[in-house]
Amino acid sequence: MKYTTTIGLEVHVQLKTRSKMFCASPVEFGAEPNTHTCPVCLGLPGALPVMNHEALRMTVLTGLMLGCDIAPICKFDRKNYFYPDMPKNYQISQYDMPLCTNGAVPLHDLAYPKDAQKNIVTPDKEVRLVRIHVEEDVAKSFHFENSTGIDFNRAGTPLMEIVTRPEINSPEEAFAFLTALKQILIYAAVSDADMEKGQLRCDCNISVRPESQTELGAKIEIKNLNSISGVRRALAYEIRRQIAALENAETLQQETRGWNDATGETFLMRTKEFAHDYRYFPDPDLVPVKTEILLAEVRQRVPELPKAKRARFVRQYQVSPYDAAVLANDLDLARYFETAAKGAKKPKNIANWILNDLQNALSIAGKTINDCPIPPEALDELVDLIDSGKISGKQGKEVFAEMFASGRTAIAIVKEKGIEQLSDLSAIEKLCDQVIAANAKPVADFKAGNVASLNFLKGQVIKLSKGKANPQLVGQILEKKLKA
Repeated sequence: MKYTTTIGLEVHVQLKTRSKMFCASPVEFGAEPNTHTCPVCLGLPGALPVMNHEALRMTVLTGLMLGCDIAPICKFDRKNYFYPDMPKNYQISQYDMPLCTNGAVPLHDLAYPKDAQKNIVTPDKEVRLVRIHVEEDVAKSFHFENSTGIDFNRAGTPLMEIVTRPEINSPEEAFAFLTALKQILIYAAVSDADMEKGQLRCDCNISVRPESQTELGAKIEIKNLNSISGVRRALAYEIRRQIAALENAETLQQETRGWNDATGETFLMRTKEFAHDYRYFPDPDLVPVKTEILLAEVRQRVPELPKAKRARFVRQYQVSPYDAAVLANDLDLARYFETAAKGAKKPKNIANWILNDLQNALSIAGKTINDCPIPPEALDELVDLIDSGKISGKQGKEVFAEMFASGRTAIAIVKEKGIEQLSDLSAIEKLCDQVIAANAKPVADFKAGNVASLNFLKGQVIKLSKGKANPQLVGQILEKKLKA
């Protein structure tokens, strides 16, 4: 029997603000526990919230980049429930008037690795969004052997919650969605979206049903997902588990499951969960926000989308679509490439050096492009020396290795080693004349049809020049003279 999978995602994104959503306490990952708190984020009596408008700007910017409708007026509501990590016993969120609605994330534009792309059933698909709303984060619980501790540093940190429609149909599509979304968030500079630091958290709702059945199956929620690849593995496992249960005539119930990355399995957390009565009501301490002025301001700073950057790289720098995708997938790498390629005669060669030699060297050294010892202008200088024939490709690789190790410029290394190629035509012609005059037999062999003799003569010219003659020019001049 064939089965259909339906997946919806709820993505929580920690915004890259300096202070919390409703107070001036700083946001800092890894700080000593309970050192970045105040009466507001601890929920002490009489403390009043003050809106962080930068968090609203970041959310509007994200909404614009995802094609959302921005509400002319939005408001904040209290979501009431008790849990130890919620100091006020309510969370300030948005209920019926979110800041952004609709919008979509495209899956069709090489925003994800080839291994995901090739497995996507509908590569031209867009995953539509229901809404993006702003809320405050809760504190973080730490479970020890005999006790539980709570760090309130995270309480009150600004969050965006991005809710998709239930129209993702495979783990690969979920992987592609999160990869593309993360890239857009980084381009917008609204979040670093590092899942290991809790800056991007994802809950998955998944339902499996027989293909002939129109009604959705039981909705299973999966939590504790701490990586994008983990989302893909968890969904793949859960699909197999649900299909096996249906094949055995078992009845699936609505439940919440966790993900154990070590065992590669989901596990039961809670069963028979339905919509909670959170008793939402407007927060009386926060007035509704009119977004007209905010929206006009943010529209002026919308950056280039990843998809647009890839298309521009192909058009402006003549790189292949795949190379453009690899360059643009890392914003810092894209900036490095653009700086290096700006004045380059052959920007495609710059891209080749970055994607091959430079990336390999960085990987071996355990560095990122931001730690690169070769400035982009210095790489352009090296590539220009090769393209102009002043040094050979082989010499270029040797110079590159020394540049990476020492941070010195290509010109300085070439001068010190005295390895600049001889590209003066008249000088090379004189060397060719000497070799032709001294090697009558190879010359006669070439004229008799033995093409291999040309390589011997070419080697003699390069030897006579002490390795400095441009091999390409030597070959061209020799062939021209021997055929005359």
